[in-house]
Order: sequence, then structure tokens, then C-alpha cells
Amino acid sequence: MEPNKSEQHQQRQSRVVAALRRVLPAHCVLYQEEDTRPYECDGLTAYRQLPMVVTLPENEAQVIAIVQVCREMQVAIVPRGAGTGLSGGAMPIADGLVLSTARLNKIIQIDAYARTARVQPGVRNLAISDAVGVHDLYYAPDPSSQIACSIGGNVAENSGGVHCLKYGLTVHNVMAVRAVTMEGEILELGGAALDAPGLDLLAVFIGSEGMLGIVTEVIVKLIPKPQTARVIMASFDDVIKAGNAVANVIAAGIIPAGLEMMDKTSSRMVEPYVKAGYDIDAEAILLCESDGTLEEVEEEIGRMSAVLQQAGATAIAVSQSEAERLKFWSGRKNAFPAAGRISPDYYCMDGTIPRKNLAQVLLGIAAMEIKYGLRCANVFHAGDGNLHPLILFDANQPGEFHQAEAFGAEILELCVAVGGTITGEHGVGIEKIGSMCVQFSPEELAAFWAVKRAFDPLLLLNPDKAIPSLHRCAEYGRMHVKKGALKFPDLPRF
Repeated sequence: MEPNKSEQHQQRQSRVVAALRRVLPAHCVLYQEEDTRPYECDGLTAYRQLPMVVTLPENEAQVIAIVQVCREMQVAIVPRGAGTGLSGGAMPIADGLVLSTARLNKIIQIDAYARTARVQPGVRNLAISDAVGVHDLYYAPDPSSQIACSIGGNVAENSGGVHCLKYGLTVHNVMAVRAVTMEGEILELGGAALDAPGLDLLAVFIGSEGMLGIVTEVIVKLIPKPQTARVIMASFDDVIKAGNAVANVIAAGIIPAGLEMMDKTSSRMVEPYVKAGYDIDAEAILLCESDGTLEEVEEEIGRMSAVLQQAGATAIAVSQSEAERLKFWSGRKNAFPAAGRISPDYYCMDGTIPRKNLAQVLLGIAAMEIKYGLRCANVFHAGDGNLHPLILFDANQPGEFHQAEAFGAEILELCVAVGGTITGEHGVGIEKIGSMCVQFSPEELAAFWAVKRAFDPLLLLNPDKAIPSLHRCAEYGRMHVKKGALKFPDLPRF
């Protein structure tokens, strides 16, 4: 009598665990359900899957040993950082292995003269700035989860943050990556110098969601702390005016340190939670920050205030102290947890559009709220057009989660239709893999697969993530924007 699937799984698990324990200390291998349960999902908690086994390597040599075992036994590997990702990129595979880099958490070297830091992937984003603060330096990318997220995860997702408009995403602030390939070999991309010879594979690797290699070291760029920073909170009685104000600020030749927008739903959601002093009667508020020398900030705050007033701002408040500046930002950075105060569940989307289409897309989302019968709080990096709609729903109500999924997919289709993209900084993971079929043609997807195979011929690194198969696209049933009639024909095109 042949063993059933459960027995086959247990037998395979036993063989894999035994092989791993020959190359790792026992405490670095987890396989009991109660031990693996914390790894069943990342920040996208709607999708869960228990892994067959979890490994917690403590050095690079152990990472190589894990990869060699998995290669020999044909076990898929899902690399995992702190698990704060919001697209399911670190969701396990039932018969696969989760490789957590949490214990690779050392800051190896700080070079204040060259303004660089060499760190392991498990180092927290904010810990880098804390460590180099004594040199009046900091690491610029600041995701909302920066207190918890790891630099390895930031590299995997090409994370941004509220200050990415001026200082760039992870890809603009990482100089080099050291990684282990599925062949068990060391791959070094980039370097400590300003430029590196050969093809720029570093930019390909950053944002690849753990599909090309497992990060073991990162060299990040550090920048001097600005002498001062102040932030404007501008209120608007109309979201279209607020959206146009964003475009006007950039058109005036001003690149703020941060330029964020929140609609009334989100500001009313956040204000009781953090008491940031937000105008909860405004239809939208903008947060515009300037940093630099005292003279530079004074001049830029004046210029931005004038642009915002001309764009129709009904009220303008400027932070008068560092404490007040942080208070203004605290609301924006706590928008996601604050959603739990007004809704049992929320679904956070991530898409990017041309700035000039902000107002039209917000109106489109408002129409979708009526269509799907769900509320949506809009918070986003307005300066670079990166939207984060929070679709509010109750998973206890039959069908509401599927409605939220459909709502989110239509938002992404709208982003593509106006010349944008389906992600800005959260990655594709499993959440947006269907939407990849909307944005890219079969030929483009084939090119992505060719890159994947060049790094991982056996397709064992984070499989079934980010790049859809053509079969999946056929099942998704979406028409490629490039090959047929566009949805939302009334909206202006980029």
C-alpha cells in the first residue's frame, strides 16, 4: 500500500531535517508546527502556508551549506528577512524551506570617511542610522516599518519610504551586495567605489524578491544629517486641488525631502491614534518637508507655501520644532496600524502613477468604493506618485475579502492604464502576480524568466513569486494593455 500525501510529506521532511542537521546546529533547524507557525506568512497575513522546515543560519558558511542540501534534495528555498513585507514575497511553500536571515545581524564595518557601512542582511533599517549617528550620518531610505524591517528585506523589495523622493529608493543607496547563489557560490555585485566594472547587475538584483540569490552582506551609502528640517501641513477642501498641488510643487523646480498626501478617511483614521494635529475636516492634507541648512530650509518652506496657497490650500501649518516635525510625520508612518481602529481588516495596495494623474486616479478609486461597497483610505508618497490605498473590509463577512481583492486588482489596472506600474516599493510577491499579466506582454515575461534562469537554472529560489507563467496569465483572463482596448478610456494617457 502506497503512503498517502501526508505520510509522504512527513517522510520527506524527516529526510530533509536529517540532512540539514548534519551541517547545522540543531537549534538552527525548526520543523515542529509550533516552531514554524510564526513563519507561515509575512505582512500580507491574508495568505498563509506552513513551511516544511525553517532554518536560521548564523553565518555565511551555514547559508552555503543549506543551499547545497536543498540543491541536492531539490528543495525550494524562500529567503526571509524580518517578515514585514506586504506582498507575500516571503510566504512559504508547503514542501519548501524558509531561510531566515534574522541571525545574520552584525554591522561589520562603518567607514565614516567614505560614508559607507557594511552590514549583514538581518540588521534593522533604523539600527544603521542609530549606529552611525555619532558621525552625524544616517541611512536615508525609511520605510514605515523601519523600526523592524531588515536591510536584506529592503534589498529584496527595493524599499522606499517617505523621504525617497529626494534621496531615492534602496537601489540608489546600496553600493554592493554579497550573495549566495543556488549553485552555492559567492556572488559579489557592485563595490565600495563609485562605479563597478561590467554590467550593472546590482540594479537587477535589488528588488528581485529573493529569486536570484540569498543576501549575506550589503554595503550601504550614508549621508550627512541635515542641519535642520521642517515640514508643512497643508489642508485642501478638494482632493483634485491637492493632487494638482503636488504636481505644481515639482513643476516649480522644488524637490522636497518628503511630499506625502492623505485623504480625509485616512487622516480621520490616524488622528485619534497618534494625535498628530491633523486637520480632520480637510478633504486631503499634504505633508511637505524641506531639509538642509537653516537658510535653505527657510527659503524652500517659503517657496512651497506660496505654491500650495496658489493651488488652493485652505490652511497651512509649519512645524516649529523637531518634536512637532516628528509629530506631523508620526500620523503618516502609523497609517497602516491605525486602520485597525476603524476596520477589522485592511488590504494595503501599492501602485505608482504619473503625478499629473493623481486627481483622476483618486476619483477612479472613489467610484470603485461605490462599485465594491467597501471604504478605501488613501495614503501615499505623492511626490513620486506611489499610491498606498488601504481597502477596509471584514474577513468575517462572507465574500468581503474577495471583493477587496477584486477592488485592489482594479486599482492596479487603473494605474497601468494611466501610464503607471503595479508596484512602487512593496514588490510583486504573490499578491500582484496576476496583475503582472496586465502590465507585461508574453515576450517581456519570457525575458524576465530568462534572467531568473540565468541566476537560478533549477528554479528553486522563491518559486511561484513575482513572475507569472503564461498559463497563469491565461487563467487570470486579463487583456494586455499594449495589445487591446484600454480600460478607463476617458482618462488622459501618459
